[in-house]
Amino acid sequence: MSRPDRSTRAMHQALPPALRDAVDDFAEHLSRVRNRSTHTVRAYVTDLVSLLDHAVRMGCVDLAELDLSVLRSWLARQRTTGAARTSLARRAASARAFSAWAHRAGMLPADVGAALASPRAHRELPSVLRADQAAALVEAPARRAPRTAAPRSGEAPTRQAPPTTPPGSDDTPTRQAPFATAPPAGAAKDAATEAVPLRDRVLLELLYATGVRVSEVCGLDVGDVDHARRVIRVFGKGGRERSVPYGVPAQRALDDWLRRGRPALMSGHSGDALLLGARGGRLNPTTARQIVGGYAETAGLPHISPHGLRHSAATHLLEGGADLRAVQELLGHSSLASTQIYTHVSVERLRAAYRQAHPRA
Repeated sequence: MSRPDRSTRAMHQALPPALRDAVDDFAEHLSRVRNRSTHTVRAYVTDLVSLLDHAVRMGCVDLAELDLSVLRSWLARQRTTGAARTSLARRAASARAFSAWAHRAGMLPADVGAALASPRAHRELPSVLRADQAAALVEAPARRAPRTAAPRSGEAPTRQAPPTTPPGSDDTPTRQAPFATAPPAGAAKDAATEAVPLRDRVLLELLYATGVRVSEVCGLDVGDVDHARRVIRVFGKGGRERSVPYGVPAQRALDDWLRRGRPALMSGHSGDALLLGARGGRLNPTTARQIVGGYAETAGLPHISPHGLRHSAATHLLEGGADLRAVQELLGHSSLASTQIYTHVSVERLRAAYRQAHPRA
């Protein structure tokens, strides 16, 4: 079973053996057959353990006794404890997925979850950068290094100096932003220190140029880049493969990184990873998020994450006239409904401009 939090593990252990086995088998199915990510499996397992714990409290000691009334009672209890509509929708989806699997496996006499309705999740429009703001962000590593993290309570603030240790210099996630303070003035810059801004530039360029997820860009290998066609091969959710084009600025950043940056950071455990941390390992998505946020702060831009850059890329593509189906394929959305939210973003930006500029708005 995937490693959920401590309370979920305790509830899992308290379940009757047959129910525990069902949870473990379902997790194995999600991981090996459905090829779901570790995070997805953990979320499904957490929801399922909560559901079965509720079922046991209602007197269900055997999985075959699970029925629609138990599922509805569980969701109602979640709602009364303050769960958001998005959380309720996800938990209902988890219950339906488990019910369908258990019925196919012969554990349930009927797919009781098929009739389970869930509240429609309210989708907020994602925040996006303007095109000029996105350009300023991806060019930031060439101009300046991001600010250092704020000192912890009890620590003296460190005076900002022209940094020679750029952001994201650690390829393992940390609680602090990875923007190390500068070494003493006059310290020589080594090749690895010079390489990190090149890595940061190619990270930002690829995120914005392709709209890929942060896990996808960090998972790229050197062989996934087709320089001749300016295309990267991406493995998305569920292991689905797609090819995504990128432009000339990203190509220049890639060329600089592969020629001058990556060789300086390579180590015995670099493997084929395209993006590396300062210790030579594959760049961690947590560190990548900190790099993006740090450069946005330094450039005086609104707070933005890698997913915000993905939103920005999709919105700018549609505003530039790209076909919705093409954007869906580029982003790796399995459903067109996921892509259509960006059309709403464009309309809202148009309305905002209208309200601001038109005298009779």
